[in-house]
Amino acid sequence: MEFSHLPGIGRKTALRLVLWMLRQDDVDVEHFTDALLSLKHEIKYCHTCHNISDSEICPICSDSRRDASTVCVVESVQDVMAIENTQQFKGLYHVLGGVISPMDGIGPGDIEIESLVSRVAEGDVREVILALSPTMEGDTTNFYIYRKLAPYPDVRISIIARGVSVGNELEYTDEITLGRSILNRTLFEGK
Repeated sequence: MEFSHLPGIGRKTALRLVLWMLRQDDVDVEHFTDALLSLKHEIKYCHTCHNISDSEICPICSDSRRDASTVCVVESVQDVMAIENTQQFKGLYHVLGGVISPMDGIGPGDIEIESLVSRVAEGDVREVILALSPTMEGDTTNFYIYRKLAPYPDVRISIIARGVSVGNELEYTDEITLGRSILNRTLFEGK
């Protein structure tokens, strides 16, 4: 069952999907098949930022209204979508396609770090925002990128804020997150 090869789909769900598919009209199954083939053949990765796109350069990179001097580094395409949904970021992105994880056999050469360094070396980038997950692997990747960009002193390197999520109870927050929240506290503006 090929469905069970999809992420998050176990044997039982795969069987349910197959049985559902068998009950569908031939036309509907053909549309589904055509959509999958179209996805595989027409969607590619942007040459600049490595986001998914149906053209060589994605709509975000080709949008002249965006701030090309600010690049937000993320792990995956899903992270681009999550940040875009906030409607707060107006710069460009750089999708690494993973994080450094020696335990999983993923080194710096396996993700898109060198293409980020090349973008910065071109001279148009003034700030790189590191927006990787606050995990050991994310922090390792952040530090590696920071070191790779050290030869460019005019480029500001920042990291997204970390802290307690809205609606969370302090007693259930892990110590590292709570500690960083206290160290990186901001002024209270109760207007």
